[in-house]
Amino acid sequence: MENRSFYNEILTEHNVRPEFKHDLPDADIVLEGVNPSCGDDIFLKLKTDGDTITDGAFVGDGCAISQASADIMLGMIVGKKKEEALQMGKIFMKMIKGDASEEEIDSLEEASALRDIAHMPARVKCAVLGWRTLKEALLGEDADDDDDEDGDSEPDYESLWRPVRNGLQSIQIRRVFHTHIDKNTRCFL
Repeated sequence: MENRSFYNEILTEHNVRPEFKHDLPDADIVLEGVNPSCGDDIFLKLKTDGDTITDGAFVGDGCAISQASADIMLGMIVGKKKEEALQMGKIFMKMIKGDASEEEIDSLEEASALRDIAHMPARVKCAVLGWRTLKEALLGEDADDDDDEDGDSEPDYESLWRPVRNGLQSIQIRRVFHTHIDKNTRCFL
């Protein structure tokens, strides 16, 4: 019981006093993630320098779980290489599916507070919204086609929500804009 209380405190703190919920006007990657079943709607904003995520923020509205999860995620990925952030996302998804080892869960630090979400299927979409939006923001069109380190295709994230779909739409990721400045040609791609 004490452990659960600690996790609730982490989620409450990130929901009530989110460090990364603010505008980031000079972001070079902005992507909207929507969870229509709960009404969650966030704009993930990332500032990058080469392969490093130098700053990040999110704006939007949603339930406590989606807001806390997005805030925790940004706290973990700012200052990291894009590949490291994607790897954290893979571990997070494994944790949500109940497939992560204790060592992997421990590597997620505060994000491990969301481990029990796997037992609440209706809240899974809320918890993974920020992470799924991050993956789409960093990989773009290849987000659904990338391979993991074993060479197998990454699991279909839709399978996480099948038990709770009941005719509801899954998370929608809307590409708002994804700007990359090629420093050699100084043009927008």
